[in-house]
Amino acid sequence: MTTQLGTPRKWKIAAAIACICSILALPAQAVSLRGTTGSLDRQNAQARNHDFTFLSTKSQVARFVENGWLVRVEPNHVYRLKGVSFPYSRPEVRLFLERLGQQYSAVCGEELVVTSLIRPRNYQPRNASPRSVHPTGMALDLHRPHDRGCRAWLERVLLSLEDQGVLEATYERRPPHYHVAVYPDLYKRYVERLVSGRKVRNHRVGRGDTLWRIAVKYQTTVAAVRRQNDLKSNKIYPGQVLEVPISQ
Repeated sequence: MTTQLGTPRKWKIAAAIACICSILALPAQAVSLRGTTGSLDRQNAQARNHDFTFLSTKSQVARFVENGWLVRVEPNHVYRLKGVSFPYSRPEVRLFLERLGQQYSAVCGEELVVTSLIRPRNYQPRNASPRSVHPTGMALDLHRPHDRGCRAWLERVLLSLEDQGVLEATYERRPPHYHVAVYPDLYKRYVERLVSGRKVRNHRVGRGDTLWRIAVKYQTTVAAVRRQNDLKSNKIYPGQVLEVPISQ
């Protein structure tokens, strides 16, 4: 059955949401878009793990661009920049934006709108958290769509990716937008798995988790989990993201 040209756009959006929900179903203890201290802790922990510098000035941004640590983000047919003072980000953030923009444009028939990328500390707005990771180039802000169906789709995808442990997403109200902190190494490996077809699941370690419990949950072995993550012992900690090989 083919879709006719006259099919209302909201029907297409509803169908796409249903498809996304069935493919990317979240567990009962689903993460949320509410900003928390824990969310900031995880974002800053990832910045430290990547040894990222919190840039303060425009000249530092220019130096990072010159050295290739930041890349230019050019608007195209799937996303546009609105009010972005510094159109640069970490390479993996641009990869995330390109992939999300293509999917969003296909579902909603409009461009994804980016309102912020890297922001040096000297250019942060007054209401920005002093712990914001925007100065590292690993974060971006997305405009909140007016269309309810597009908002539902975008939020579902962000939550699904957060559940995979590859980013942290927060809905902020002043002005209404989504703050997204991409975890570069984890997101890059996530995309590589999608492309290569490797069957691996990201698991964020919770309180009370052990390697044995995680292995049982995903029907694998402790040895396989340790090997996948290059762990030297069975010691793990809450908030840690592990790659777990799965059988299906």
